[in-house]
Amino acid sequence: MRKMRTQRAIAVLASVLLIGGVAACGNSDTGGGGSKDDGKITMGFSQVGAESGWRTANTTSIKESAAAAGIELKFDDAQQKQENQIKAIRNYIQQKVDVIAFSPVVESGWDTVLKEAKDAGIPVILTDRSVDSADKSLYKTFLGSDFVKEGKLAGEWLVEQKKGATGPVNIVELQGNTGAAPANDRKKGFGEAIAANPNLKIIASQPGDFTRAGGKQVMEQFLKANPKIDVLFAHNDDMGLGALEAITAAGKVPGKDITIITVDAVKDGMQALADGKFNFIAECSPLLGPQLMDLAKKVHAGETVPARIETEETTFTQEQAKEALPNRKY
Repeated sequence: MRKMRTQRAIAVLASVLLIGGVAACGNSDTGGGGSKDDGKITMGFSQVGAESGWRTANTTSIKESAAAAGIELKFDDAQQKQENQIKAIRNYIQQKVDVIAFSPVVESGWDTVLKEAKDAGIPVILTDRSVDSADKSLYKTFLGSDFVKEGKLAGEWLVEQKKGATGPVNIVELQGNTGAAPANDRKKGFGEAIAANPNLKIIASQPGDFTRAGGKQVMEQFLKANPKIDVLFAHNDDMGLGALEAITAAGKVPGKDITIITVDAVKDGMQALADGKFNFIAECSPLLGPQLMDLAKKVHAGETVPARIETEETTFTQEQAKEALPNRKY
């Protein structure tokens, strides 16, 4: 009898322990799982800076799109310095973000930090600007524009406009940041487009760092050094807008005395085109946010994405700018 009571007591105790153990596992799974992975993607994004209206619109697009997509965004402004950008990327690696995206200040010098991200298992997306790394496995994809094409479109328009010219056509060029992909590629595309026309000659080319102040300062130097300037090709609207001030101060009429071609098509640039101060703009859209967030979700899920994704863009003449301005988003 005593033996039976002992066996019954052991069975009851075992049941209590089993129930308690199941409850404990259940509590641990419910509480611990959410803290380890709540399903939300965290993106570390390093921006070049805030040098232009284009860049401001690009930053706004990325921040608003991240919020709309439910992606936690850790944002850093590199202030045009590669060392700041590399530091930010390393911080994101230490924070174990899910995805890293950045717009490289310059093309070269990224292999070491990109390999660190790869070794940490964090996918990297390049936006707007590319890198010259030979190892394409260091990043998942590039999202942005074809800068060479933009330069070519600008050059092709000029060739068409000056096809009847018999004398020399003197061109000055305002480049972007030295070593930056847009500066390198737009210069290349423009040069290729005008190469077959010996009367179209670039007589001066200098960086204006994509800023209005830089565009104004360099254009002032161009005007002092070159008494006859027929065409200005600016790698972005902001430098072109700065150049307008220098041209006007020199007693010349922008858009008439000097033909002005730019790239971007931000509102201020489009207004200058509509007003006849600019003559032609090749578009470069800054609204990359929605596509970037979609890519972030795909690479985080382990999906294969194209190595290069280009945005759809167009060009604008004066009349086209007038039509587009009322509905322009940037």
